Amino acid sequence: MSKKNTKYIFVTGGVTSSLGKGKLDPYINIDPGTLNPYEHGECYVTEDGAETDLDLGHYERYLDAPTSQNNNVTTGKIYQTVIEKERKGDFLGKTVQVIPHITNEIKRRIKILSKQNYDIIITEIGGTVGDIESLPYIETVRQLKWELGEKNSMVIHLTLLPYLASSGELKTKPSQHSVRQLMESGIMADVLVCRTEHNIPKDQRAKLAQFCNVSLDNVIECKDLETIYEVPMYLQKQNFDDVVLKELDLKNDKEADLKDWKTFLKKFKNPKKTIEIALVGKYVSLQDSYISIAEAFKHAGASLETEVKVRWVYSGDITAENIKETLQGVDGILVAPGFGDRGIEGKVLTAQYARENKVPMLGICLGMQIMTIEFARNVLGHSKANSMEFDTSTPDPVISIMEEQKNVVDKGGTMRLGAWKCSLKNASKLYDIYGTKNISERHRHRYEFNSDYLQEFEKNGFLATGTNPETGLVEALEMTDHPFYVGVQYHPEYKSTVATPHPLFKAFIKACSAK
Repeated sequence: MSKKNTKYIFVTGGVTSSLGKGKLDPYINIDPGTLNPYEHGECYVTEDGAETDLDLGHYERYLDAPTSQNNNVTTGKIYQTVIEKERKGDFLGKTVQVIPHITNEIKRRIKILSKQNYDIIITEIGGTVGDIESLPYIETVRQLKWELGEKNSMVIHLTLLPYLASSGELKTKPSQHSVRQLMESGIMADVLVCRTEHNIPKDQRAKLAQFCNVSLDNVIECKDLETIYEVPMYLQKQNFDDVVLKELDLKNDKEADLKDWKTFLKKFKNPKKTIEIALVGKYVSLQDSYISIAEAFKHAGASLETEVKVRWVYSGDITAENIKETLQGVDGILVAPGFGDRGIEGKVLTAQYARENKVPMLGICLGMQIMTIEFARNVLGHSKANSMEFDTSTPDPVISIMEEQKNVVDKGGTMRLGAWKCSLKNASKLYDIYGTKNISERHRHRYEFNSDYLQEFEKNGFLATGTNPETGLVEALEMTDHPFYVGVQYHPEYKSTVATPHPLFKAFIKACSAK
């Protein structure tokens, strides 16, 4: 098979950051794995175990295709690679500099994916043009545009048009400045995508085209919409896809088939019923911290024509006195993933409330571990049961780090990351949900269910219905005497997309609707 001539789209940002893009991240962390979710929102995990920016989650949800560690690169990773090469003597005694060594490494990372024979590779530069930390990336784009030649690459500049309420107008000047800054770096924008709260009047659009050196058709309006899932249709109405193909000299006589997407949107916007689920976690004041869960509710909800309202509950505020009032009227409860001991007791009380009151509950990762601790304390009578993560001297470490796991897990220190296999027991709720015995799900955690307690758990009706076939580690627990009380050690939300809503979320929503 002959190699395709891969074309490249570079997306740069102007005026402000956080406009919604990110592949090359200009921060110096090696990955977002160690960042507090309040800093950057959720840390998303790929099939191959890369801890990445939450933007990659959006791409998977849209494209229904998995990304990998090659799809997200940080400045920290670039410098780490270059410094390691220098230490090994790979540069033959040369002085190592930003140009050419750092820019060459960025170039190498951008081009890695072309080996997989893609027609188009989209590379987004995080941050804002003019930031000191973005300069090596912008310079790399300039070099690549020159190397790739005419019609083999293009630059889309994503910018913000601020709205001045006092005079009731959109202002184009910040965008003009950011395009000028891009030009000073030797790059001409081919398309301008303008984030805006209001429609762009014709005269403003013409002004942008004239002063930013782009044709009028190449000024694209990207208005704030009710849901991000409306954005593709909104852009297509402006022929954004045709504009891009024309710029890259690509011929395509097929119409874009968005039938399934439109069906999803129709169901999403016209639900037949509404349920409310309490999401109990410790980062609820920044909802981006749990964005994959919130989106998984939307995918599964739309497929069942059910609107899922989320009641965001901070676990640190929950006490034995106020729990009834806090969770009053919810149709289901999800105890969210997380790290550290803040807000843990509130989560334990939540699990007890859901178990005793037969409220459908799904525990994800730490959520499953919370269900384990609660059951050990209140059903098995181990009143001081805990996780080794929160109390190293607990007499009953029902969650701990296993000896055998220490040998198995090398990646990310003590983290179990990426896709791991799981075998489901035949006569179980989970087997019915997935419709198959062998599944694979993504992980991001350090501590495990302590199998020394397994017999005691199962004898009392809390069954391990999912285990890892190689290590025997417990992956999932479910309660026999309960409409829906399921804890999973993995993160099902990472695999939910518009085209394939996750079966576990669908089953959970069904159980909540039945309540």
